[in-house]
Amino acid sequence: MPEAVAIRHVAFEGLGSLAPVLERRGLRVRYLEAGVDALRDADIADAALLIVLGGPIGAYEDDRYPFLRDELALIEARLRAGRPLLGICLGAQLIARALGARVYPSGVKEIGWSPLALSDAGRASPLRHLDGRAVLHWHGDTFDLPAGAQRLASTPACAQQAYALGTQVLGVQFHMEAHGAELERWLIGHAVELAHAGIDLEALRADTRRHDAALTAASAQVLDQWLDATDA
Repeated sequence: MPEAVAIRHVAFEGLGSLAPVLERRGLRVRYLEAGVDALRDADIADAALLIVLGGPIGAYEDDRYPFLRDELALIEARLRAGRPLLGICLGAQLIARALGARVYPSGVKEIGWSPLALSDAGRASPLRHLDGRAVLHWHGDTFDLPAGAQRLASTPACAQQAYALGTQVLGVQFHMEAHGAELERWLIGHAVELAHAGIDLEALRADTRRHDAALTAASAQVLDQWLDATDA
């Protein structure tokens, strides 16, 4: 059975609403736990898809989190192989770094639900299903557009919300996998960050109830269409 391998950085940030899509397509999901599993030695050569998920650390913090060096080596090997690779939030930043782009603090905490502004390339891409829909943002870092990549989406607070490199690499800064049923775990796990950012938890919960179903449906369409264009 073909595999979709996901690198997970914190236990409560998994594949969320994307997992059923992968399973429906006949892909068996296997997680690699960053900081626990030996990523440099991970056997993913035959994986149909590699997904690098989010997490509350910087893609540039090798000195504090040495496992990032091995994770970057794994991503670089995947890029050289030209196999399907999806990055979400920190994952998109790590792929951008592996492609030679700079990742750095944006100076703004973008946390909450708001729509994307799609580029012409974005409207012609699978992200067209998200046009006009609110998505969940949760980040404080940003990155430069990798050389050769196409910018697909942006927001006023973050120019790089999504990019593609050919048909095999997709990076999204926002959380297309966000699943309302799991949000409370995020609120607990990121309690300190939310308090420092002055986020209204009740407003965030209400926005999640309002937008969750539409994002789940649209994200499934995005993933399906993107995977159809790859060799996954």
